[in-house]
Amino acid sequence: MRTPRFIGVIAALVMLAGCDRAPAGPARLLVFSKTAGYRHESIDSGKVALMRLAQANGMQADTTEDASRITEDSLKQYAAVVFLSTTENVLNREQEIDLQRYIQAGGGYVGIHAAADAEYDWAWYGRLVGAYFKSHPEQQEATLRVAKSDDPSTAHLPAEWKRRDEWYNYRRFEPDLQVLLTLDESSYKGGDNNGNHPIAWQHEVDGGRAWYTGLGHTTESYADSLFLKHVLGGLRYAVGTPRKALDYSKATAERPPADSLFRKVSLTMGTLAEPTEMAVLPNGDVLIAQRGGEVMLYHATDKRVTSAGAVAVYNKSKNGSNVEEGLLGLTIDPDFATNRFVYLFYSPADTSVNRLSRFEFDGDSLKRATEKVVLQFYSQREICCHTGGSLAFGPGRLLFVSTGDNSTPFDEKSEKYPSHGFSPTDDRPGHEPYDARRTSANTNDLRGKILRLHVKPDGTYDIPEGNLFAPGTPNTKPEIFVMGNRNPYRIAVDQKRGWLYWGEVGPDAGDDSLATRGPRGYDEINQARAAGNFGWPLFVGNNYAYHRWDYATGVSGALHDAGSPKNESRNNTGARDLPAAQPAFIWYPYAATRDYPQVGEGGRTAMAGPVFYRSLVPNAGTTALPSYYEGKFFIYDWIRHWIMAVTLSPNGNYEAMERFAARDTFSAPIDMELGPNGQLYVLEYGKAWFAKNADAGLSTIEYRGKR
Repeated sequence: MRTPRFIGVIAALVMLAGCDRAPAGPARLLVFSKTAGYRHESIDSGKVALMRLAQANGMQADTTEDASRITEDSLKQYAAVVFLSTTENVLNREQEIDLQRYIQAGGGYVGIHAAADAEYDWAWYGRLVGAYFKSHPEQQEATLRVAKSDDPSTAHLPAEWKRRDEWYNYRRFEPDLQVLLTLDESSYKGGDNNGNHPIAWQHEVDGGRAWYTGLGHTTESYADSLFLKHVLGGLRYAVGTPRKALDYSKATAERPPADSLFRKVSLTMGTLAEPTEMAVLPNGDVLIAQRGGEVMLYHATDKRVTSAGAVAVYNKSKNGSNVEEGLLGLTIDPDFATNRFVYLFYSPADTSVNRLSRFEFDGDSLKRATEKVVLQFYSQREICCHTGGSLAFGPGRLLFVSTGDNSTPFDEKSEKYPSHGFSPTDDRPGHEPYDARRTSANTNDLRGKILRLHVKPDGTYDIPEGNLFAPGTPNTKPEIFVMGNRNPYRIAVDQKRGWLYWGEVGPDAGDDSLATRGPRGYDEINQARAAGNFGWPLFVGNNYAYHRWDYATGVSGALHDAGSPKNESRNNTGARDLPAAQPAFIWYPYAATRDYPQVGEGGRTAMAGPVFYRSLVPNAGTTALPSYYEGKFFIYDWIRHWIMAVTLSPNGNYEAMERFAARDTFSAPIDMELGPNGQLYVLEYGKAWFAKNADAGLSTIEYRGKR
């Protein structure tokens, strides 16, 4: 807090900033300045200045750092909210939605300086503020230029305004911004917006009004009459002229149901041995694949678990050690109710392939003699890992099949310059399992891919239009829909839009080595609306590039180019020039990340679950997921044991995520499906690897609230 003398100076300068009265009585402002990251010294001075600025101009201002004030009952009292140098993620999901509803009801928003350095995990907020913070150079004097001289927040400013501050660089600007001030990047060092550098703007957003200024880092700013009058213009814009009452009938964002309204109900526990993937049958029974080759049947009527059949699989190496192969995936035909077809993806014991087969299911058993091999391809078994193996049907009888890169993440013994958890690209003769370019980046290999097939009634398939490579394209496999995968272990398909989702289990490096090797490891959640290359092993996460690396000499080379990637491996049998790499939809490392703070930290095993549409649930009952989850996409992490509901924007982009069933505990969730009753079914592997676990089982999540 500043001294009384300093406050007196502020008061005098505020009076100079303007004394126009807002119409229809005093407008109340809520100044919110909570920080979860860097805290600006100027916040206390800013609070005092804003309270006095409001008072001198016919308004009232309350200040708080308590996020519980960002709730609907509280926000209804205010004409505008001011985010004063908030940093990092300061709101929980309920508070985020209440702020969104407030804006939709016609409320106003003012962001000052580090307000752009907040709520990175909530894309709607990024649209509200107009741009997210990217970086800044050291504090220095720079020249600002007025872009809109007739606006109340800039009309009093000189056409060129020189002042000292901390000048933010920004990520992508929203396209609808009405720019008020720009920065002349030639007037200072460190500008990084390519000469097009707005620093103050305003726009209408989702029914409300938002005004932002990047100025205000320094304490001295809040004793600067030009700056204060600039902010006053922003406050008046946010409040509105004339000011209108809030209308919550226009608020469309739905408030989330309380965690207490959900209950995990165990269907069976301790009866399964390494379950991998499941399919919920139309009658509520559940088929469950076990890695050892057995297919189990959960009977909904009496909760029995019986064997429905088995396939002979390779799931232990010659020396008896565990491997990742086995019975990997299971799904049922879209017309299962009439044709009773079940599809398995497995590693047969007698040959080094991974195989997709169709079987008939009769009564409560799989008819082994009816096997129809749909597709198979070579898989090396010299050394672990990465199998993929998930199966999912989408609209139009399109079957998606995930395959791993069949490469090892481990360092090769006695090698001086191994991968160390970065990208494995050793193409020297005799080191093939250590080169993921031979598979994932190879257009002529089905490993490290997600395949898309149109399955015909006789069990054969043809190639649907829109796969990555048209049939007949030299050195390519037409089955490929997505390439550049490491271990897409669980996939899902949006049953309305046909979009593919998958969790990508990422590499192991714990720290960046940006100068020589590349980025640390990231797990990914990905979305493919169309066929594409998702980068591995040349890129990971948000298209973070790896360096070329000479495994014989330890010499680091140039970074790979995401816009024009090339497969230069001696093991490559496909095209050298690859499709441009696509960035991940969501990505997170071992460490905590401000972009997605909800995911936590620790081990990573990202997986993709279903998208919920109540209209597609034929027998939805009172315990089905509520309407709040309409169109939301469920993701989960096998080793972190959480489930998240991801909110998508109307165009399908990432909007936000939140914990689902947070009061319940899960033991390594390994598959998730929506049942015909509208409940979420969760298959749990159990916390011990390669074992029959007492905590392995099958559960549903029931909703117990009102509709």
